[in-house]
Amino acid sequence: MSQAAAFPAPVVLWSHEEGERAGKPLLVLLHGYGSNEADLFSLAGLLPEEFVVASLRAPIPTGPGFTWFPLTASIDYSLDAVKLASDYALAWLDTIKEDHPSVTLLGFSMGMAMATTMLRQRPADFAAVVGLSGFAVDAGADAGFRDAELDGTVPLFWGRDQQDPVITPDKIDFTMGWVRKHTDLTKVLYTGMWHGINQQEIGHVGEFLTHKVLDS
Repeated sequence: MSQAAAFPAPVVLWSHEEGERAGKPLLVLLHGYGSNEADLFSLAGLLPEEFVVASLRAPIPTGPGFTWFPLTASIDYSLDAVKLASDYALAWLDTIKEDHPSVTLLGFSMGMAMATTMLRQRPADFAAVVGLSGFAVDAGADAGFRDAELDGTVPLFWGRDQQDPVITPDKIDFTMGWVRKHTDLTKVLYTGMWHGINQQEIGHVGEFLTHKVLDS
């Protein structure tokens, strides 16, 4: 049995009951390493109410929570593991996306790596991407990452604290180059937030989603 087949059925928290979702723009939340689908779900009530919010659980148990793929510094890390996780999320999304006029991804930490990977694998599928205290993976020349098709038109919000102790400088450097080349970037730096999310940032994300997705 392949690793993908061994992944569990998707676990999702929804902001709306099933009968109330169709026709509304979808915002998918992707949590960070060792967390779960409930972690970011409190954001649903702080963001524009026009969205239906779905928070997806990562498929691999780790510690008290879950991860999308092994940590990049781990001996178990590979680009194939990242792509497998993205395939898992995209396969779930394929079962519901027809009900929504647009799909936007919001990822925290490793969840931003997931969101940007999903965009890079499906360059035409997403209205926008929000990355919070995260990074994009260095995929080298891997053909599964269709960066050449990203012409800088997809809006991407990247919020972070320069004193973030978790995301290493090499990841920041790669991500900075990648987002500037391939997305319509809105970058905001915060102080005193460390590896987290603060109220000011959520306000900025709400404005970004309103202007770049709802008003576009």
